[in-house]
Amino acid sequence: MEWFIVISLLALGLLLIVVEVIFVPGTTVVGFFGFGLMLVGAFLGFRYFGNDIGWIIIGASAICSAIVFVWIFRAKPWQQFALKTAIKSKVNEGIHEGLHAGDEGVTTSALRPSGKAELGGRIVEVTTQGAYLESGTRIRILKISPYQILVETL
Repeated sequence: MEWFIVISLLALGLLLIVVEVIFVPGTTVVGFFGFGLMLVGAFLGFRYFGNDIGWIIIGASAICSAIVFVWIFRAKPWQQFALKTAIKSKVNEGIHEGLHAGDEGVTTSALRPSGKAELGGRIVEVTTQGAYLESGTRIRILKISPYQILVETL
């Protein structure tokens, strides 16, 4: 029964450390708990079986841990959870085409100072220079930048 307790604590501790490395890196609570379980397992190994067997348990735990971590870093199992593609598009990409400074439109929502407006037959996100405008207000485009359409009231 003592062997089962010691091996279970060591295995569970190692498993929690692996979970820390793969699934929740940076959290450290899971890793500290796993390391604590490994320490308790080693301590119980010394207590139940004496110094000689206790040191063998420590050595075997270190070797098993090294083997597991070498396997983890070579096999890279965490890559199946990682995003492998990047999003290269921009917000509102192409939405500004056909719009020019001076074009007029109507707000479709309140601008506080940002909101939606109908410009050139399309609903787009617009921003005022700080003024609050109610829905249905006639507006004019002041400036178009890649990330923003700046408008004013007529």
